[in-house]
Parts: sequence; structure tokens; C-alpha cells
Amino acid sequence: MGKVKRMRIGYAGFQHESNSFAHVPASLDKWKEAGILYGDAIRAEYETSQATIAGYYQRLRDEPEVELVPLVFARLTPSGQMTPEATEFLFREILESISTNGPWDAIFLPLHGAAVSDLYRDADGELVRQVRNLVGPDVIIATSLDMHANVSEKIVKYSHVVTAYQTNPHIDPDKQAFMAADMVLRTYRGEIRPSMFMAAPPLSVNILSQGTSDEPMASILRLAETARAIPGILYVGVVEGYPYSDVEEMGMTFIAITDDNPDLAKAVANEVASLSWQLREELQGGAVAIDVALKEASEATAFPIVLFDVGDNIGAGTPGDSTFILHAARKLGISQITQALCDPEIVVLCQELGVGSHISASVGGKADSMHGEPFDIEGKVIALVDGRYEEPKASHGGFRFYDDGNSALVKTEDGFTLLLTTLPAMSSSLEQFRSVGIDPVLQKIMVVKGVHSPRPAYEPIAAKMIWLATPGASSADLSTFVYKHRRIPMYPFEEETVWAPSETNEERLT
Repeated sequence: MGKVKRMRIGYAGFQHESNSFAHVPASLDKWKEAGILYGDAIRAEYETSQATIAGYYQRLRDEPEVELVPLVFARLTPSGQMTPEATEFLFREILESISTNGPWDAIFLPLHGAAVSDLYRDADGELVRQVRNLVGPDVIIATSLDMHANVSEKIVKYSHVVTAYQTNPHIDPDKQAFMAADMVLRTYRGEIRPSMFMAAPPLSVNILSQGTSDEPMASILRLAETARAIPGILYVGVVEGYPYSDVEEMGMTFIAITDDNPDLAKAVANEVASLSWQLREELQGGAVAIDVALKEASEATAFPIVLFDVGDNIGAGTPGDSTFILHAARKLGISQITQALCDPEIVVLCQELGVGSHISASVGGKADSMHGEPFDIEGKVIALVDGRYEEPKASHGGFRFYDDGNSALVKTEDGFTLLLTTLPAMSSSLEQFRSVGIDPVLQKIMVVKGVHSPRPAYEPIAAKMIWLATPGASSADLSTFVYKHRRIPMYPFEEETVWAPSETNEERLT
């Protein structure tokens, strides 16, 4: 075998899960505050993580004939839709970096798949289209997505390979990116010729039913895993979708990639989609009323009891300052509750007062009108930190380094322990509280902001986990939202919806 020509692969992208019902937009200032990384700074941040970009390095670091070039990458905590200014800036940075640093044999696009912009409703798909137009038809494009992607036909049409996380909580981003990189390498070497098909039934899955270790989602994933063993199959992916993005593509999708066998790809994608459609009623879930959950937690004999604030799921774009649970607990006379709460104004006040000082303030409930009223406290400032911590174990999204912004630990006179943060802080790591001297294992009641993202951290220590029916921009009750752009009919919004497998990938392409 002759010498293999040196292969050049560049990677660039952005990741944002856009909540169309959240009030705080993803502005350019927010992106710059979070950090837009270039070149080797991307590698330094992600190579040793378990995030998507790490998977590229895991597959290619031992390939001496492959040059993997980091270009530009940005990631922003979920929030409202992206502003036109932010969209134009990110697109320009990505496209210019690809254009000026080429030529390329392949491009990796580490995206999310649920980015919605005021400029492009299908922001991820539009970026893939523009990258394809820039590099031409011969450059191999691999697009890596979150399991909550609302996968569009543009993404499928303009990519050679599309993969998505297959765990929720997301603990396999690097593994899925590894497979994408492997397929790209094999395609370049002429070993395979990917043929891809996506099935897209009009089906939205309730966020409470998206845990991949829980039924019925686990059964769907098992069928996909079985299908991967079929000769000629390169990849099968189940994508749960993101119900808080008001777009036509919102909903579940099913991707199959074969080695030059489009009929097999279609058959496999449709088979997995058909099982999901059969289970559509079971894929809708319900949460527990706040008062009921609090009373159960207060009467428990084993701890900690972990309460999930579903309506203020920061990983779904909420502000992280909901106070519904705190107000309900005080009304019921229940204390010994520990939780994080975003309130940059009061963090500054705590810094001015200093550790050991008495504080009288109203915290939370300030970002918008959807997440409760401010919660009055009298208490003591216990600790002040910069909000940075590192998670060495597997975490949701595979991230290693966290930054909640300057933070303050406050203990109130009536028994609440509140970690006040400058930035909306996902409950993805126990190190968040350990960084201020609080061990979650020793707490009675932990309130976490999220639905599935806290599970890798909190499930191993929880005596019991309860998901609460809290209001907010990520409420599990989708009937509380007014959609303007979703498909009609669609289950469960229109219960009479019918669906049969499609014969084409073009049914939703505009």
C-alpha cells in the first residue's frame, strides 16, 4: 500500500440550545462574556474533557498523516434565541476561519442542533449549508450534535455524516464524535461511502421522558443498538429533540448511515422511528406538585432527597433564579433546603459586606415574570468564591471546567442554605457546592436546577429523586406555551395525529 496523502481537517462551530420562550436573548455580549475561543485555546480547554471536541482528538491523535486544526469555537449556556448581531458575528468568524486556513480535506462542525436565531430559525442547518457552499462538494463534512437537537433536513443534506449523543444525561459526547471522526477518516481513505437517511415523525417527547436509562426511551435505544450490528450499517442515532425551540423541525428524529446502501438506511431509520411512534403515549410524562414533593422530602428518613426544579432547567435556557420551591417551603414550615440561585446583584452585596456579615436582602425572582417573586432572607455570608471549579468525573455534556461567576454562600436564619451565583449555574457537579465547603451528601434536601443534567452527579448520592411540576420557561407542561412555528398536526398537541414512514429525506426541506 502506498503512502497515504496527509489529510487536513479543520473544526469550528458554536453550541447553543435556544429556548424560544425564555426572555433573556443570546446576545453577542453574552457570547463574548462566555468566551469565544480560537486556535490552540480550544484544544487546551477541551482535549482532556469528555466533550465532543475531545472525541476528535481521541480518534485522530495516533494518525500521523492527519492534521487536526482548531479554528474557532464558542459555547453559551442555554437561553433565549440568538440575536441577529450574535448570529452574524459567529457565522462570519467560523466561515472566515475555514476560508483563510484551508484547503481542507474535511471539516468537523461541533454544533448543538437546537440553535434558533432571530435571523435564521434553523441556525445550525443554515451554518452547515453555508459551510458546504464555501468548501464545495468534495470536502467531507461531519456534523456532531446534541441529543436534544431538532435535526433539520439542511443538516442532513449538506453533511456526509451526522452523529448525536446517545445518552441523556449526556455522558457520551466524545464517543459519538469519535465515531464521526472515524467515519470521516474511512471515507477519505476510500474504505466506505456513507449513505444517510433521517426519519422525522411529528412527535414531541416530554422532557421528563427523555432519560435514556428510563423506559420507554431505553427500549428505543436498545433497538437502535441492535440495528448497529446489521452488516452494512455504520451508525444509528436516536435524537430526542428539544420541545422549547419553536421551530418546524422541533421533535424526534432518527438517523441511519450505511455503507452505500440508501435502502437499508431508510429501512433502519424508519423501523426505529416506528417503534417510537408506537410508544408515543408512554413518551409523555408528568411531574409531582411542589407541596406534595416538599412534604415527602421533609418526612423522609434517608437523605439527601434531591428535588428537581423542572421549570427552571438552566440547561434548557432558564435564568436559574426561580423561587417557587423556596416560597412553598417557607409557607409549609419546611427548611434545611440547599440550592443554588442566580442573583448577581446580591453577590455584589455579599462581596461588599464580607464573610461573616449579616445580610438582609431579597434574592431570586428578578430575571422575568415566569419564575416567581423575590425571596426575602435574613442571614449570614458564609463564603465568597470566584465560582470556578473542576469536575474530574463523567458529567453531563462531558465538560470538565465550570465557571458560575463570582458566588456567595449564605445561610439564612430560618434554615436555608443558598449558593448565590453571578451566572445561571447548572447543577452538573457536586464540586459546585464543595467549592464553598458544602458537601451535598450531608444535606437533607437538595434542590437542583434541571431534569436530566444533574443525574450523573446527584443520582449516586440521592436517597430519592423527585421531579417537581414547577412553572417556568422549561415547564414539563407544554400546553402552557404558545407555539407559532411547529408542525401541525403533531403529537401530543393534536392527539389525533397520524404518521407513516416517509420514503424521502426531502419532505421538510425548504
